[in-house]
Amino acid sequence: MSTTESPMTTSDPTHGRAAQETLEDYTLRFAPRSYRRWSPAVVATTALGGIAYLADFSIGAGIGLAHGTGNALIAIAVAAVVIFITGFPLAYYGARYNIDLDLITRGSGFGYYGSVLTSVIFASFTFIFFALEGSIMAQGLELGLGLPLWLGYLVSTLMVIPLVIYGMKALSKLQVWTTPVWLVLMVAPLVYLVAHDPGTVDRFLSYAGTDGDGGVDTASVLLGAGVCLSLIAQIGEQIDYLRFMPPKTPENRRGWWAAVVMAGPGWVVLGALKQAIGVFLAVYILAEVGPDAAPEPIQQFRSAFDAMLPSWVVVPLAVVLVVISQIKINVTNAYSGSLAWTNSFTRVTRHYPGRLVFVLVNLGFALALMEADMFSFLNDILSFYSNCAIAWVVTVATDIGVNKYVLKLSPLRPEFRRGMLHAVNPVGVVAFVAASGLSIALYFHALGDTLQPYSPVAAAVIAFVLTPLMAIVTRGRYYLRRPDDGIGEALLGPDGNPSALTLDCHVCHEPYERPDLAACRTHNAVVCSLCLSTDKVGDHVLPARPSDA
Repeated sequence: MSTTESPMTTSDPTHGRAAQETLEDYTLRFAPRSYRRWSPAVVATTALGGIAYLADFSIGAGIGLAHGTGNALIAIAVAAVVIFITGFPLAYYGARYNIDLDLITRGSGFGYYGSVLTSVIFASFTFIFFALEGSIMAQGLELGLGLPLWLGYLVSTLMVIPLVIYGMKALSKLQVWTTPVWLVLMVAPLVYLVAHDPGTVDRFLSYAGTDGDGGVDTASVLLGAGVCLSLIAQIGEQIDYLRFMPPKTPENRRGWWAAVVMAGPGWVVLGALKQAIGVFLAVYILAEVGPDAAPEPIQQFRSAFDAMLPSWVVVPLAVVLVVISQIKINVTNAYSGSLAWTNSFTRVTRHYPGRLVFVLVNLGFALALMEADMFSFLNDILSFYSNCAIAWVVTVATDIGVNKYVLKLSPLRPEFRRGMLHAVNPVGVVAFVAASGLSIALYFHALGDTLQPYSPVAAAVIAFVLTPLMAIVTRGRYYLRRPDDGIGEALLGPDGNPSALTLDCHVCHEPYERPDLAACRTHNAVVCSLCLSTDKVGDHVLPARPSDA
């Protein structure tokens, strides 16, 4: 393929390198059918491999130790239901139209530049959870190898860089081959403990927590659910894999839907189970290690392995589990975070610096959090962050489920290309800012102590109500800047799948499939979405239709 720059272009001069670099993972664009060669089962396995993180055990343990087992289990279940319901429409759109969550967000109420807000929220999610997993790995390396924590943080950060550089192909192989080992190491000790000491189950179920009396309390449930709901943004990482799903056909329909449900919103089922197991293991080891160490997964699995294996193999096996888990999730965190940062930076500056730059930026933020000992105030960080994450995901899910399918005010087909969208759509931006702002105010006791536990509920309810209300008020005028992209060929095939028709971008001279292109404003030709994004003066960007603007 030629990447010679057209003498007519006003796009960023780095577009040729950008085109080459993004052919591996399609950083800023639609993932074409020619690249999506994996079966639904392989895509699902890869996506689910990314949730092998151990943070769930810490999150569950922290909630259980503070509020008791009963409150913790209800909180986990409440959060899981919300995450599943909101994640389903997002996962479907990502898999059906082969775009990531940022591109979905642009056309689902936020606008071309408005979704920069949510890209930053998502990027923050990835480095917060990278730091959390890196901290867990450093704890394992300290216990198993005697490495000081600061060095463990550095090792856990640097080791993922080579894997992340190579994108989806390398990640799919890593996740598929390591998942069976991870499952055995995680499940075996739990089964052994329950089978050989049934009393552990009774102690687990009766544990009252440090802040409670064993009874179910609404405030405790909501506080716990707020922590769990910080994981609602995980659907963005799942979609970073699901966008590589093959076209849905009558032949693969069942397998396609099963993969989308299991690897999309279905990730939370395994996540909730891990959180519940975290409570179980924390209660099991509480008397041995104390409340400060009980939430640490390395301590949980060291004690669990110690009950079933010779002492000489316990620590090495626990370290292996921690390292495998950390690698599986943190390559995903680094990968997804780099996509989010690159998307935001390219839109704002109209310059593509390369995804590797933002791999390093994301890892730098994560390393700083680790060195600041974020693990010690984990629940506070997650509780605060969850307000923003809930507001974003609920807004986009409501726009898809209500504004598109019920009110018919939001275009059914997702749009992400510059020139086709308004810069800012008040529907999503107003709903998101109001929901996150008011819920954060509640979280910081601005409306009193009684309402403070309800901040995650407020984020969800306000976003759910305001999103359709804003669409009705604006009558859907701010979704599309123009109704067509100037290309005569259909964007979707007769089966509803994105068209596989290939045309050459006249700026970078690369071939792209139909959904990634729009007509050029100044030439009788087509331009790819990345060249449109990096067009500094707008020579190629289609004008708004006066009657539709």
